[in-house]
Amino acid sequence: MSVSQLKDKVPPHNLDAEQATLGALLLDWDSISVVIQYLRPDGFYSLQNQKIFSAMLDLYNEGRQGDLISLKEKLKEKGDLEAAGGIAYISELTDRVPTSANVDYYAQIVKDQSIRRELIKSAAKIVSKAHDDTIESRGVLEEAQKEIFNLTDNTASHEFKTTQELVTQVINRIQTVYKNKTSLTGIESGFTDLDQMTAGFQPSEMIILGARPSIGKTAMALSMIQHIAIQKKIPSAFFSLEMSDVQVMQRLFVQESRISSEKLRTGFLSHNDFQALQDAAGKIYDSPLYIVDTPNMKLLDLRSVARRLKSQNDIKIIFIDYITLIGSENTQIPRHEQVAEISRSLKSLARELDIPIVVLSQVARSTEGKAPTLAELRESGSIEQDADVVMFLHRERSPENKGDTIPTELIVAKQRNGPVGSVDITFIPHFTKFENVSHQKEER
Repeated sequence: MSVSQLKDKVPPHNLDAEQATLGALLLDWDSISVVIQYLRPDGFYSLQNQKIFSAMLDLYNEGRQGDLISLKEKLKEKGDLEAAGGIAYISELTDRVPTSANVDYYAQIVKDQSIRRELIKSAAKIVSKAHDDTIESRGVLEEAQKEIFNLTDNTASHEFKTTQELVTQVINRIQTVYKNKTSLTGIESGFTDLDQMTAGFQPSEMIILGARPSIGKTAMALSMIQHIAIQKKIPSAFFSLEMSDVQVMQRLFVQESRISSEKLRTGFLSHNDFQALQDAAGKIYDSPLYIVDTPNMKLLDLRSVARRLKSQNDIKIIFIDYITLIGSENTQIPRHEQVAEISRSLKSLARELDIPIVVLSQVARSTEGKAPTLAELRESGSIEQDADVVMFLHRERSPENKGDTIPTELIVAKQRNGPVGSVDITFIPHFTKFENVSHQKEER
C-alpha cells in the first residue's frame, strides 16, 4: 500500500500533540480551564488519551488538583487504568513536553485534527445518502447542510470580554447617541410613536408581529419595508412564504404610488395614474430590497439564504412572513417542538448576523373581538420566550370599519429593553397600507 493510499485510510490525527497536551496539563493544571473551552474527550484520536482526558475532566468538575497520583487513582476508580495505557504510559506523558507554556497551541492542533475527522465522517454520511435512491436529492441536500451546520455550531469557540472592553464599547455607544441627539438608535420602522417607544429596531433582536388572520400583518410589514428600503435606502430582505414575489411587488407599487389596488387589478388607470406608477417604479427599482418567495421553505435554506444576503449585500434587517410556514427538517417531532426549534434558530440567526429580524406570527382565533395577549401566540410558547419585542395589531371587525381609513391599535406587549404600551395607527384599505395617524391628519 502506497503512502497516499495509507493516508486515505487513516483518519487525521497527531498523537504527539495529544500527548503533549495531556503532559502540559499535568505540569500546569490551571491550563485545563482554557483547554476545556474547545476540547472534549472524543476530540482525541487515541482511546488511551480519551480515557485520560475524561478522567482529568472528572477531577476538574470535582474541584480536585490534577497530578500523576490523583489521575492514576481516578482512572483506577473508573476501571479505565488499563485502557488508558497503564501507569507506565501515564508517567511518560510529562516527559513528552518540556514546558506547559504551549499547551494552548498543542490543544488547538488536537482540535483541528478532530474537526477534520468529523468532516470526513459527515462527508461519508452524505456520500452514503447520495447513493441511496430511496431518498430524494432534496433530502440529501438538507441532510448535508444540517451536518455542516451542526459541525459549525459544535466547533464555535466560547469567547469572553473583560469589563474594561465592555465599558469602552458602552461609553462609545452613549457618546454616539449624545452627538446625534436622537432617540433612535436602531432602524426606524416609519411609525413615529412606535419608534419613540422602541428607539428603532435594534441589532440582534427578534421582533414578533402578531395578529389574527386578515388584520394586516403582511400589510404592516410591507409598510415598514416601504419606509426602510424604498424611502431610507437601507438594504433589507423580505422572505415571503405565503405570497409570490410578483404579488409582494404589486403591493409595494400600490403603497408607493397611492393608486388603489382595485384600479391596478381592473386596469382602469388615468394618465396621472401612469405617471404615479412610473415614479413609484423608479423609487422601487433603486431600492436595496431583496425578496425571497420560496413556498414551504425549510429552516436550513432560510438560514443559508440569510447568511448569503448578509455577506454579499450587507442587509441590515430581515422580515419573514410568517413563522409557521417555515418547514422543519425534523418532521418526526410534534409541531409545537418544531416551531420552538425554528424560533430559537431565528433568534440565534439575528445574533449571528447582528441585525434585527422581524417575524410575522398568527394568533389564536379565540382572541376575536378582544386585544391579543402573549399567551395567544400560536403553536409554541417559545416564540414569546425567544422574542425581544412582541407586537400585536388589533382592531374591531365591525360594519363601521368600512371607510377610507380604519383606526388600528399597535400593541407592544413585550420589550426586553424598553416600555410596553400601545400606539394608534391607521389602516388604509385602498392602498393595503398602514400609516401614522398624524400623517392622515396632515393629508386632510
